Amino acid sequence: MKKKNVTDIHLDFLVSALHRGLFISTDEILDWMKRQNEEVKKDITQVPLNQLHGWLCNDYQIKHHSGKFFSIDGIRVTTNYRDVASWDQPIINQPEIGFLGFIVQKKQGIMHFLIQAKIEPGNINAVQLSPTLQATRSNYTLVHKGISPLYLEYFTGEKKVRVLVDQLQSEQGARFLRKRNRNIIIEIDENEHLDVKENFIWVSLGQIKELLNYSNVINMDSRTVISCINYGNYPESSLKLLAATQKINFTALSKSESFLYSVLSSDNHIHDIQFIIGWITSLKFKYDLDVNKISISEMNHWVYDGNSIHHEHNKYFDVIGVNVSIGNREVVNWDQPMVRSAQEGLMGFLVKKINGIYHFLVQAKLEAGNFDVVELAPTVQCLTGNYRKNYNEYTIPYLEYFLDAPKEKIWYSSYQSEEGGRFYHEQNLNIIVEIGDDFPIEVDENYCWMTLNQMLSFVTYNNYLNIAARSLLSAIQLY
Repeated sequence: MKKKNVTDIHLDFLVSALHRGLFISTDEILDWMKRQNEEVKKDITQVPLNQLHGWLCNDYQIKHHSGKFFSIDGIRVTTNYRDVASWDQPIINQPEIGFLGFIVQKKQGIMHFLIQAKIEPGNINAVQLSPTLQATRSNYTLVHKGISPLYLEYFTGEKKVRVLVDQLQSEQGARFLRKRNRNIIIEIDENEHLDVKENFIWVSLGQIKELLNYSNVINMDSRTVISCINYGNYPESSLKLLAATQKINFTALSKSESFLYSVLSSDNHIHDIQFIIGWITSLKFKYDLDVNKISISEMNHWVYDGNSIHHEHNKYFDVIGVNVSIGNREVVNWDQPMVRSAQEGLMGFLVKKINGIYHFLVQAKLEAGNFDVVELAPTVQCLTGNYRKNYNEYTIPYLEYFLDAPKEKIWYSSYQSEEGGRFYHEQNLNIIVEIGDDFPIEVDENYCWMTLNQMLSFVTYNNYLNIAARSLLSAIQLY
């Protein structure tokens, strides 16, 4: 296929993000999802961990009998980051790198994404919209002895495609041990015929972002892939010319237009990229993260009783077993362990206009499963609801700006699910709140102001923005 230059790729993504699609409306998509939900037989039942078929459960770990897929391990963490110096916890150990990928194709000049209605055992509302391909290495190498995932051949080099995005990105660092997936977007020729299966549809990027206004519709895997998209860099003079032609006054932008300006502008950043890299590097040097594997029976303050693994005070999360039956999967029945959160969490960005452009307050956050000590996270990231009752062992800077935010200052708010293949009914409030001139530009050393354009630049590289930050980035609408 003819190679595209980077500028053309960025423009194609931008046009798609500004477009509401050619074939199906948002309401029709939601109706289609409802029908998918009604038509597919599914049954997810909790069972004791020590009764999981195909899994070996003992005091040391829980693992699949094949040695593939993943295991539940115990770890002991020691660090000098923030208030808690050491803790034990269970963690998902899944060293395989899986595929999270979209096929895209231009339709009447507009790039459309092939999105799938997929049921995962942990999904709150059963069907959510996932990438074209969502498969672990164990899945697509058929360890489960099921059928091959649809459209796999487009991602393995068997078919001629154009690769537009190809990145390794981290998973939830508080739940996975150094887990990454390959986030990839490939394009097929505009004239190529592709057989669209019954639980797949073509939508624009703008429609995916529009659907993110609804809770638990777009799954985490779709969110992380589209967060990897870059829309290009433009000088302020070019953006002002665009604004003039559209009769937009930059002093009175709508929220979407303000986001668009922050996404595209290569000017007016309070900190340049070299400063931000130096800031991250200094924190990686400052903080220690030592993670040692221990048996699950050795974990302090955790109980494994054969039924589940849970904290002695029923905080944070537990690990449960489930028996799964889903009629349209590569394998229709299986057992597995899952992580179940104790409460809903909150992840949010504060935004402030600095030098005429919106900046986001980014946190350098250490989590037990991080590859490289700290990753860039939202201003506040609480994966459980302990913060609501002041049960945290550590302070949470800036939390009050989200809990007490006036309605008119909330730019985005919806509940979004964690990945339903490993997390059972876990959802977190995703929220973006604007703050005024009275909020200081000088912030704690673990925080830094960045524009959307700068964050998207860092997404290009591995293990900079964590999955919570990328989830919020994906939700930002540009129209």
